[in-house]
Amino acid sequence: MKKLKKFLIRLILFIGIVILLLYAFQKDYLIRAVRVTYLNGHSTAFLDDYKYFDNRIIQKGNQPQPWNLAKDYNTVKPTERLEALHKEMGTVAFVIIKNDSIWNENYYDNYSATSKSNSFSMAKSIVTASLGKAIMDGQIKSLNQKVGDFFPEFSKGKSAEITVGDLASMASGLNWDEAYYNPFSVTTQAYFDEDLTPVILGLKGIEKPGKYYKYLSGNTQLLAMCIEKATGEKLADYVSKSFWKPMGAESDAFWQTDKKDLVKAFCCIASNARDFARFGKLYLQHGKWNNKTILDSSFVAKSVKPRFKESPEYGYGWWLSNYKNKQLFYMRGHLGQYVIVIPEDQLIIVRLGNKEHKATIENPHSQDLFVYLDESYKMLSKK
Repeated sequence: MKKLKKFLIRLILFIGIVILLLYAFQKDYLIRAVRVTYLNGHSTAFLDDYKYFDNRIIQKGNQPQPWNLAKDYNTVKPTERLEALHKEMGTVAFVIIKNDSIWNENYYDNYSATSKSNSFSMAKSIVTASLGKAIMDGQIKSLNQKVGDFFPEFSKGKSAEITVGDLASMASGLNWDEAYYNPFSVTTQAYFDEDLTPVILGLKGIEKPGKYYKYLSGNTQLLAMCIEKATGEKLADYVSKSFWKPMGAESDAFWQTDKKDLVKAFCCIASNARDFARFGKLYLQHGKWNNKTILDSSFVAKSVKPRFKESPEYGYGWWLSNYKNKQLFYMRGHLGQYVIVIPEDQLIIVRLGNKEHKATIENPHSQDLFVYLDESYKMLSKK
C-alpha cells in the first residue's frame, strides 16, 4: 500500500512537472491535443472533433435549395470493390451527382444526409473562393495585392513580396512545417492553440515567394486573416453571405475557431456531403448559381489550372488531375475528404470518411481517389 502511495505521488509530481514545462516552453497546446484526440481513442484530428472546439456558425438562408434526385436514384448498387474500400477506409458518406441531380448516395456508420463531419483541408477551397469574391467586390485589389498591405509584420525582407495570390497557390516561401502527426509541428500547434493569431503573424519568409509550389496550411490561415481585414467581416459570416445562403445550403455549418474567435481557416468546416457538393457545382458552372454570377468566371478558370508547370497538381485552392484523359479538379481534406468534379461528364463525387491512402512524392494524389472514380464510372455504366 505504501509503495502504491509513493508511486501515485511520484506520478502526480511527474505530471505536474511536465505540465509546467509545457507552459514554460509554450507547448501547452499539447494538453488540449491529448485531451481531444488520444483520450477519444484517436491519434490525429478526427471527423467529429468539432464538438470539442469553439465554433462559428455558417448560417444557411431562409430559402434552401434541395438537390434534385435523378429518376433512377439509388437503383444501382455500389460495386463490391467500392463497398470493400468503404469498409477499409471508414467511409461515412459517398454521393454521386450526375447532370445536377443526385444519382446515388450511401451513408455508413450511423451517418446520414444531414450528419456533419470535418472538412479538414477542403476548407482551403472555400477560403480561396472567398478571396475571389473579395476581389470581385473590390475589397481586395487583385491576386497581386501584397500581404503586407494588411499586416505590417509581412512588410520586410522576403515576406514583403508575398501576395494574396501566393498564399492561395501555395507559393509563399514561409517557414511552416506541414507535419500532421508531429506533436511539436506548427501545424499541430495551429490546430490546438487557443490563440492562433500570434502563431501566424510570427511566420517568416525564408524563400522568395511566387516561384514554386509548396503546400503549407499556414498560407490559407494568413489568407483568411487578410480577407477578414479587407472585408471587415468574420470569414464565417462572409462565406454565409457570399456562398452558403445564395447556393441554398440546407443546413447551418460549423467552423472551428480558436479561443479568440478566429476560424481555423486551413481546415475544419463541419457540414454534410450535399452541402459541400455545392462548391463543386459552383465551380462546374463557372461561378454561376441559378444563372446569377456569384463568383467571377475568370477567377474560377484560373483556380482550376496549374500556376506552375512543374506542379500540375495544384491551382489556386483546388487540386488538379485527370482521369482517363478527362480533366478533373477537386477539394481535398485530411483522411480522404473529397469533392471531385469532372466537367466533361457533368459529374460531382463526394466522399467523406475516416481514412485515406497516403499520397507520395512521386504521386501527389491519393490512390483511393482513382478507385472511387473507377467504381463510380462502373456504376454509371449500368444506368
